[in-house]
Amino acid sequence: QLVESGGGLAQPGGSLRLSCAASGFRFDEYTIGWFRQAPGKEREGVSCISSEGGETNYADSVKGRFTIERDNAKNTVYLQMNSLKVEDTAVYYCAAAPRITTVQNMCALGSLFPNHYGIDDWGNGTLVTVSS
Repeated sequence: QLVESGGGLAQPGGSLRLSCAASGFRFDEYTIGWFRQAPGKEREGVSCISSEGGETNYADSVKGRFTIERDNAKNTVYLQMNSLKVEDTAVYYCAAAPRITTVQNMCALGSLFPNHYGIDDWGNGTLVTVSS
């Protein structure tokens, strides 16, 4: 089970820190990804991190602004979002795939082919609204 939290209202240029708490599986054996879905748009990969945290991947739209990290002792992945833009407004989800899944494939293809990558739980998501 994955539970996202930390969303809310932020002003353009502001920051938020999202958390994804996992339970019920061997967290350190899974690649974890953050995805988002804006109104009227498809779900897209935002950032992904390997099982041990050594590899990360970011969508071009968030590079240099977002940072993903994980604490396997706490079964939690974080997404630090800085310099927020209005276009970052979306529901943010985290997902887990077996660690054989690369961070590149997780982010690029995980939302398109979730069954293929063993993603079967999207959680309820957390809403991020960036507005002045």
